[in-house]
Amino acid sequence: MTNSKKTNPAPATIAVRGLVIGAVAASLAGCGMISSVVGGDKVDYKSVKKASTLDVPPDLTQLQQDNRYALPDSKNGVATASGYNAQRNATAGAPVATNATGGAVDVVPVAAGGVKVERVGNQRWLVVKQSPEVLWPQLKQFWEDSGFNLAIDEPTAGIMETEWNENRAKLPQDIIRNTIGKVFDSLYSTGEKDKYRTRLERLPDGSTEIYISHRGVEEVLTGRDKETTTWTARPNDPGLEAQFLAKLMIRLGAATDEAQAKTAVDSAIVQPLHAKLVGEGATHAIEVDEGFDRAWRRVGLALDRVGFTVEDRDRTQGTYFVRYVDPDAVKPEGFFAKLFSWGSSDKDKEAQRYRVAVKAGNGSTSLVSILSSEGKPDVTPVAGKILGLLNDQLK
Repeated sequence: MTNSKKTNPAPATIAVRGLVIGAVAASLAGCGMISSVVGGDKVDYKSVKKASTLDVPPDLTQLQQDNRYALPDSKNGVATASGYNAQRNATAGAPVATNATGGAVDVVPVAAGGVKVERVGNQRWLVVKQSPEVLWPQLKQFWEDSGFNLAIDEPTAGIMETEWNENRAKLPQDIIRNTIGKVFDSLYSTGEKDKYRTRLERLPDGSTEIYISHRGVEEVLTGRDKETTTWTARPNDPGLEAQFLAKLMIRLGAATDEAQAKTAVDSAIVQPLHAKLVGEGATHAIEVDEGFDRAWRRVGLALDRVGFTVEDRDRTQGTYFVRYVDPDAVKPEGFFAKLFSWGSSDKDKEAQRYRVAVKAGNGSTSLVSILSSEGKPDVTPVAGKILGLLNDQLK
């Protein structure tokens, strides 16, 4: 009879197996026991490609590289305090602008008193005591640092818009993702994408109003057997708009931390809304219980939030020149697919051009109407639909 010798696993091997089994069990339990989504007040966007280098406008002086210990240039025979301070600020990372006489003007974060939050309904915006020219490069850097690439950068129109991006903070945070998910991070997707439009309005006193509007889409299953997916629009999120306004306040130096900025945004005094549809046919319009100046700004924000493409605007005439694609006039998959190619030639062929006219009404009211591309009253069903969309934002 042959004696067979049975080898028992080494204690170390047993310990390793126990750890593996324990980790697997914990991961399975974690799927149901650990919260799958980080709190809704978090944002984490990452650019899919490296953001472009910040271009300093011609009227801004290029930042100095490393002159921490440099003294004012005495070779010219003159060394001014303003020039020396400007050079120090540039070294510290603050852009430097030039005024009309060629002298240096510091572009520094504004103090808390230089930023005010205004609110109408769920619409909020910042009023900053700096000119649009000074704020523009700061806003570009703000969005790039927030993980976005810019799809639209039009300083003459006062509009910048990000590309579509995914909020990675909404990804599940269970034990599986915390252990191996980071290695295969690209395999995880929220099925949602966001983009933001920033619009600047110059005020008579030299200050600037900054509006941030959100647009979102989500991926949904389509087909008889749900075998394909398509992107469909989802409502804009005023909460995300408020979060980025708070983050921008911190960037501009008007708040020291997120809690202080969030409190300032949330506690802004709510002003009453007064807007209603009036008239029929050629006189169909929105009556806004506000003067022209405020109505003009709010209509611009409403156009941003609804998703119109504003090609141009003429404030003296009270006219926005816009493009609009009627979703009922094209196939759903074609329309939603084009959300990711804003401005493409295909969309240009389908988009219709309109004029949104804002005129002063009786007393302190204003009227918002839709005109054709030729400037005549538009009485088509699409024009009525546009008025309805704008009224939902203005009322």
